Amino acid sequence: MATSRSFVVPAGGGKHLDMSALGRFANLKLLREQTGDSLMLFEESLPPGTKSTFHLHHHSDEVAWVLEGEMTFKIGDEAIVGGPGTCAFLVRNVPHAWKNSGPGVARVLFLYTPALAGGYIEEMLELPSPMSAADQARLCKTYSWEIVGPNPL
Repeated sequence: MATSRSFVVPAGGGKHLDMSALGRFANLKLLREQTGDSLMLFEESLPPGTKSTFHLHHHSDEVAWVLEGEMTFKIGDEAIVGGPGTCAFLVRNVPHAWKNSGPGVARVLFLYTPALAGGYIEEMLELPSPMSAADQARLCKTYSWEIVGPNPL
């Protein structure tokens, strides 16, 4: 479904999400509803050592573009390290994980298309941090995420 109008999110605009770790936050710029479920986009600031779960998305592809810092991506069986300008395409149904492997804060732009998987992040705006295991399980089911295991990085 396509959105019915174009728009601009100004610098400093969008929704701010404080995450569970000190210094970890996301700025949500393009929400599912705004794009007719075409895509969801946010920028995340990640302190050194921050890592994701080892997971996959059943109905969405993900793009991660490193703006600042150093990130290690595990995609399937392969691990790749990249700095600013590195862009990872994380295809649906392939397990993946990431970690800020550098000494400083990393900034990464994440995009989901179609936008379904991004609903997980959007709904975190309404939940207490850190998220409960029950809430995580509900979000995974609702937005077609699957946690494969702990981060292997």
